[in-house]
Amino acid sequence: MNMNKQQGVGLVEVLVALLLLSIAILGFASLQLRAVQATSEGANRIQAMNLARDLAEKIRMNNGTDALAAYQQNMGSQSAQETEGTNCYNNFCLPAAKAAFDVHESYLQAQKLGMVMNMIECPGTANGRSCIYVAWNKTDATDNTTDKTGQIACTSSQQSSFTYQDNSTCIVMEAF
Repeated sequence: MNMNKQQGVGLVEVLVALLLLSIAILGFASLQLRAVQATSEGANRIQAMNLARDLAEKIRMNNGTDALAAYQQNMGSQSAQETEGTNCYNNFCLPAAKAAFDVHESYLQAQKLGMVMNMIECPGTANGRSCIYVAWNKTDATDNTTDKTGQIACTSSQQSSFTYQDNSTCIVMEAF
């Protein structure tokens, strides 16, 4: 057996092993990155559900006709949500004022988390129920269309149902 033909074979084997090891490490790093993204998405969904549930519970507690109309009106636009009304922690509030206060408190919580909220008639229903939308990232808390460049609408509705838009980051909760 001629030893000259075997020179460098060990080096090639080591290089091939290093190549396979580096591919495995890249795969693991990619998997780890995806796991971190999924964890972040899960945390955002939990926070959004908590925001929507909190507002829905406040609506159920303050459910007079005047209050329901005030919730819908105050959730209708971001400028209405931003409006700070009577502080109901320190003062007595009538139902409509309490609704405005609740909406503003929910708006502040959503803003801290980088989220936006909206309340519209539940898409695809004939019962007139309202849904609370909570969206984050590049998703607008609306159905079908958005007026913001670079944003996508949360849902797309048809006659009797709705679906979440592809790549949307939002939740929808039926309130009342």
